[in-house]
Amino acid sequence: MALAAERRSAARLLLAHPLVASDGPHADLFPLIRRHADWLGKRFQQVLGYRLLVDSSYARLFKAGLGAGSGHRLERSTGTPFTPHTYACLALALSVLVTAPEQMLLSQLVADIRAAAADAGIELEETGRVAGKRTLVAALRQLVDWGVLIETEGQVAAIAQEAGGEALITVDRELARVVVAGPLAQARDGAELVQRAADPGFGGPRTYVRRMLVETPVVHLDELTDAERDWLRTRQRREAQAFSELLGLEMEIRAEGVALVDPEEELTDLHLPGTGTVAQAALLLAERLVERLRPQEPGHPATGGTLVIGVAVPDGLVDEVLAGLIAEYGQRSNWQRGYVEDLPSLREAVLDLLVRMRLMARAGRLRAEGEGLAEGYVEEAPEGRTVTDVHGARPGGGGWVLLAAAARYATHVTVRPAAAAGNGKDVQEELPL
Repeated sequence: MALAAERRSAARLLLAHPLVASDGPHADLFPLIRRHADWLGKRFQQVLGYRLLVDSSYARLFKAGLGAGSGHRLERSTGTPFTPHTYACLALALSVLVTAPEQMLLSQLVADIRAAAADAGIELEETGRVAGKRTLVAALRQLVDWGVLIETEGQVAAIAQEAGGEALITVDRELARVVVAGPLAQARDGAELVQRAADPGFGGPRTYVRRMLVETPVVHLDELTDAERDWLRTRQRREAQAFSELLGLEMEIRAEGVALVDPEEELTDLHLPGTGTVAQAALLLAERLVERLRPQEPGHPATGGTLVIGVAVPDGLVDEVLAGLIAEYGQRSNWQRGYVEDLPSLREAVLDLLVRMRLMARAGRLRAEGEGLAEGYVEEAPEGRTVTDVHGARPGGGGWVLLAAAARYATHVTVRPAAAAGNGKDVQEELPL
């Protein structure tokens, strides 16, 4: 039992933090990774097709992507997602650091990044301007968080100082070399890099479905090809046991799809329910949309029912509901003023969270229809095997779609009396956030 628990703890850490340094934030668990490196390497390769590299000072789990539009984005300390310019600065910095001296001045690193951009024909935001400086700082701060850069004297934020600041930084070239997980040498451009990284290789449907299960909040059936749905249907019970043993995850199997649930709520970079204006508004929006749009008699084709994976959201309904939520909860719940006064900004942030949670989506072509498949990828089920028909399970065309998993997040508001000064009484509404 102790051996299994140690291996599970190490596997969970690597899944959530694919780059673990011996002197980093998770240094206390690094010895577990070293101790079980061989077993972990074999299991990650067999189950997910991921390669594990364990060195004396770091461990790197080389994850593969899931294709265009399925990445886990990087964010600044403020929660603002990286822009394309920030990613460009990050990539250019790594290209410089793999051959950099062990120590260098911050000003030299900035000059080298500018030179690398010029050599590559990449136009960066003007690094002399405030916005450009902040973008570069965000990229370098990410490298500090990963342990690629160490702020020996001063900080990388010195770049953004009005008069220009200086710092001495130490470079870990080995970590810089293992940050990028995709097959750089085989890709001609970014799009091909994303596609090649997502290729499940010899594992085919088996590997891709497993990656989908562990890397996304929920897998709806129409996000899988016929071959992938066939494999999942015949293996889901055994897979549930395997994921429980390896990662301590529990599998929820529904007519519309499958999700792996973490009882300890550790293996996620998204939280819903959660704190803050966007998370609260998103949860309430999902609840109101489910209440209004829930189909009357959804079912499974195997029992004569109609499979409903998504329903269309009428134009204007999201804005209507959000406006009502602002009026109802905005002031009382101390929602951020910027969102309360700017409905389009709140809508954008809320929908972004719900899309990443796979509770809503834009209507469009799906993997079940051949979208995003690599050339030569097997998408048909074995001859003679029937699979669940997902055609028409969610609306096509344009607009937004509310997905089946949203029903799991429907909230219940409890009204209770609250003590108040004087003889009167107030009423407070408690949200399960």
